Amino acid sequence: MVVLSPRRRRQEIVRLASTNGLASVDDLSDTFAVSPSTIRRDLAKLEADGQIARTYGGAIASYAHAESSLRQRMGEEYEAKRAIAHSAAGQIDVDESIFLDAGSTVAALAREIRSRSDLTITTTSLIVLNELSRSEHPTINALGGTLRMISQGFVGPLAEAALENLSFDRAFLGADSVDAELGICEADPHQTRLKQLAARRAKHVYVLAHAQKLGRRPFHAWTQLPRPWTLITNADNETVQPFKDNDVHVLQLVVQS
Repeated sequence: MVVLSPRRRRQEIVRLASTNGLASVDDLSDTFAVSPSTIRRDLAKLEADGQIARTYGGAIASYAHAESSLRQRMGEEYEAKRAIAHSAAGQIDVDESIFLDAGSTVAALAREIRSRSDLTITTTSLIVLNELSRSEHPTINALGGTLRMISQGFVGPLAEAALENLSFDRAFLGADSVDAELGICEADPHQTRLKQLAARRAKHVYVLAHAQKLGRRPFHAWTQLPRPWTLITNADNETVQPFKDNDVHVLQLVVQS
């Protein structure tokens, strides 16, 4: 391989850290054919320059920690989210009790089912409540807690305590990203704790995630989901294969651009 200059190598390290979420010292050492100590010096300089944040055994791009607001996410991948929400709505049977998580794709699902009078819907999301309140049909349970302004969802001990007293036929979860082995990735461990509780209280668990969210590890808080669970996505065959290999049921959509 071509040996890169230190400056160019550091640029590539930042690119890899931002693209893959996490970059380990050993992987970077192999990639650039330099010693681990050289990589550690690169990481120290990049951290001093504010371009990465150091982690145990590696690094993550500093801006990978920046969580997008719900307002920002609402306009992203609109057609994919609408198709995923439509598919998710088709999974719901008559007279079911369902849990709707926070997130823009789950909010699109709320829009799909808000006219159904046979459902009991429980949510932690303000935007989901807003969608459901435009119809008088579903029975709606709102879980309280501490409001995370950036995601417009309630988290914390009060929401968790309420979930412990409920059960659901189906839980529909959003995600900042999804990994085939580790599960759902989020910026805040309060989010992952709540998702984990909801998943435990549901007979069937679904994760709604468009293709750009799969296989990334931008944060360090994870929800491990009970197998099997269902991923609804527009990702291609190569991207979803690791999920199938890990006993995840995949509903794969083709979205017209």
